[in-house]
Order: sequence, then structure tokens, then C-alpha cells
Amino acid sequence: MSDGVTDDAAAAATAEALAAQGSATLGESGARRMRNRIGPVWPGAAVAGPAVPVRCTPGDNLGIHVAVTRAAPGSVLVADMGGEHELGYWGEVLTVAARAAGIAGLVIDGCVRDVDALASHGFPVFSTGIALTGATKFRPGSVGAPVEVGDVLVEVGDWIVADVDGVVVVPGAALDDVLAAATARTAKEAGLFTELRAGRTTVELLDLDPSPIDLHPRSG
Repeated sequence: MSDGVTDDAAAAATAEALAAQGSATLGESGARRMRNRIGPVWPGAAVAGPAVPVRCTPGDNLGIHVAVTRAAPGSVLVADMGGEHELGYWGEVLTVAARAAGIAGLVIDGCVRDVDALASHGFPVFSTGIALTGATKFRPGSVGAPVEVGDVLVEVGDWIVADVDGVVVVPGAALDDVLAAATARTAKEAGLFTELRAGRTTVELLDLDPSPIDLHPRSG
């Protein structure tokens, strides 16, 4: 029977392994790619961890406040705001609360605010943008039920990887397969880099057919 320390160590190792591959490689290796409307709020933001799905009523963020009290340390909140993007659903107050709870980051299909503060706290947030107007805090929502964020289904047991290239969801049931495929892809690309530095071309190495390209004499 596993204990909390072992489980925490295993989760941390998984997060580290996924982060090392990055969203772009994972997205080519079986992870689900979120729409590019969701991106980092501040330069250098990056996070990997198990997903905590959150659903809010449009214009309201009570579900997020409750999720911060329920999410396990190291997890990533993934919030569906019901299609109402143009409100600042998250700011410095929730960031301080999330940091105190050990939450690793936030992916939200909506806007946030207090961007400088988020960056100064080093809290990774990925959103659709920035907005000043706040949300109400009394309407229904859910924590832990499946949600759709960035046009991708997210469930408990899934993993989130987010960085400068975007956000991907690694289904829990496919975690080992996706990680193995990503690791193999990274190793293959390392070999390509070696060949390219030695003077070979992508056309050769990827066995591309250049015949559709209309070539003109070089100028100069």
C-alpha cells in the first residue's frame, strides 16, 4: 500500500518528466492540444501537474474559489468559464491563496488580471487574455466533474503541461504511452539535429518530395 510521501514523489517525478518533454513534443505524441486562444499570461510561465477540472457559471468565479480550497498540492486548476471570457476571474488574491495551498498553476478559458503581481509571485497562469472587470461569487459550478477547456475535454486523472508553446492535456489512461512516444520523438530529433549540423538537409532526412515547388534561379 502506497503512502502520501511515495504518491507525492511519484507525482512530482511524472510532472518533471512531462515538463522536460514540453507541450509541443507532447502535442505531437498523443496529448490533446488546447486552442491557441489560451496562452501564458507572463513570459516564462510553465507548469505541469495533475488536472483539477472546475466549471463556473458565466460571469461568476465561485467555483474557482472553492477549487482552491479542495485541490491537492502540485495540481493545476483547469477552469471552464462557460464561454464568457471578458472578465478578470483570477487575480492576486486568488494567487496568494493558491500559493499557500501548494497549487501549481491555473489554465482558464477566460481572462485574468493583476498580471504583474502574478508574475512577481511566479505563479503560472494560462488564460485567454486580460480584463479588469471582476466576477460575481455566488452562482453554481462544480469541482472535479469533466469540463471542456480550450475545446479539449479535461477529467480528473488527466495531466496538464503548459509552457510558451501552448497547453496540452495528457489523458490519464494514456500517460505512459504519451510519455514514451514523446521521449522517443525527442531522441529522434536529437539525431536529426546532429545530421543537420553535419550538412544534411531536412529534405533529405525527412524524405520530402521537392517536385511541387517551382524553383527559380538564385539572384545575386
